[in-house]
Amino acid sequence: MRAIAISFAFTLGAAILAAQSQSVKTFSSAKDVEALIAKAKSERKDNQPVVTERILQLPPYNANLEYRAAVGPASIHEREAEIFYVIDGSATMVTGGKLVDESRTNPNNLTGKGIEGGSSREIGKGDFIVVPEKTPHWFSAIHGTLVLMSLHVPRPAAH
Repeated sequence: MRAIAISFAFTLGAAILAAQSQSVKTFSSAKDVEALIAKAKSERKDNQPVVTERILQLPPYNANLEYRAAVGPASIHEREAEIFYVIDGSATMVTGGKLVDESRTNPNNLTGKGIEGGSSREIGKGDFIVVPEKTPHWFSAIHGTLVLMSLHVPRPAAH
């Protein structure tokens, strides 16, 4: 019985290590990112606002490529800040204000059809943006296509 338990523990540990090693990706070349952009572009359906591809992953952090060719919903991430880097393209981004027709998508996120109020700014290739947690944000206009790197950053709970 003890041998079976040890064998089971060893097998379970190996499976966990294998799963963890598969979920870690700490480097993507410029060529890799270009391939992700091409993949996202080819997989996008008509009027689909965003296609997301994984660039890097080191749990709990994921750097994602967002290929945006249409205006999508506004959102609020209640427990995560979000950092954007504009890889290519341009858009109008609104931050702050209040979500229009707010609804809950999961325990940590809200979405809406847009934002009332807030501050608009034009963003383009090379720009960096940090959106603090609990802040409405929305790409209200996409000028052609917009390719972003986005990183959700979990914030510690207030004590």
